[in-house]
Amino acid sequence: MAAHRLILALALTGGVAVAQADALPPPAYQLAAARAGIPASVLFAIALQESGTLLRGRLVPWPWTLNVAGTPLRFASRDEACAALRLELTRHDPKRIDVGLGQTNLGYHPDRYASACNALDPRANLAVTAELLRAQYAEVGDWVVAAGRYHRPAGGLPAARYRSQFSRHWQRIQAIASLHGGSQP
Repeated sequence: MAAHRLILALALTGGVAVAQADALPPPAYQLAAARAGIPASVLFAIALQESGTLLRGRLVPWPWTLNVAGTPLRFASRDEACAALRLELTRHDPKRIDVGLGQTNLGYHPDRYASACNALDPRANLAVTAELLRAQYAEVGDWVVAAGRYHRPAGGLPAARYRSQFSRHWQRIQAIASLHGGSQP
């Protein structure tokens, strides 16, 4: 059953295969990025940074990830994550809860989803993440700075650390894309 959930998770997130998790950004990322007018490599790097987990030695974004008051929680299914999310919303201010592939903060973006559990839909979460990134980029004109602002609009040391980590993911994705003949910016 766990293997079935893994395959389903990879399918929902556009993963081509566990062994190819480092390939060009998967199709779901390419689609969400194209719709928002941002580079797919940026969106994929954000997802790796926000919800990435090691799976069979590969870092992959995990759609059923919550971060509650600084504690990351990963679940095997959307239903399990949704149940946990509902419980945590009774215990914590929504501003202390990030959800999904892009770790959308429910308190700062309450109107982005029809319900809190909708933030666990990989495609919806990627769409919101891409829109937020596009808005940050429109203000600063630099993807690395936009990524730091996505994480922490107030800036400071947390944003600087995030920019550094994001940059490593983004550079790796760009290098892999160029090896495979891709043209991802």
